[in-house]
Amino acid sequence: MFVHVVNFWLKKGLSEQEIQAFEIGVKSLAQIESIKDFNVGKPAKTERPVIDRSYDYCLLTTFEGEAGHDYYQTAPIHLEFIKNCAQYWDRILIYDSETI
Repeated sequence: MFVHVVNFWLKKGLSEQEIQAFEIGVKSLAQIESIKDFNVGKPAKTERPVIDRSYDYCLLTTFEGEAGHDYYQTAPIHLEFIKNCAQYWDRILIYDSETI
């Protein structure tokens, strides 16, 4: 399995409408057919020294393999999300991993 995790730090001072537009955009990615599992969330309220809660949203997707991930990267829905929503984030951090 191929796991793709994206953490988003949104720009400060976004309006509720802009935040909603980001949420709609990121949730649209669930429609990409190569995705096996899909989750979007905000940091949990857990408090331990090893937990980073500095991000605003976390996207977690899984694929059967790297080919599914590669398709996702070029899927029109993904490209449209980037085009329409990149204006809302200051930073993203991506973790890709393969199940051992």
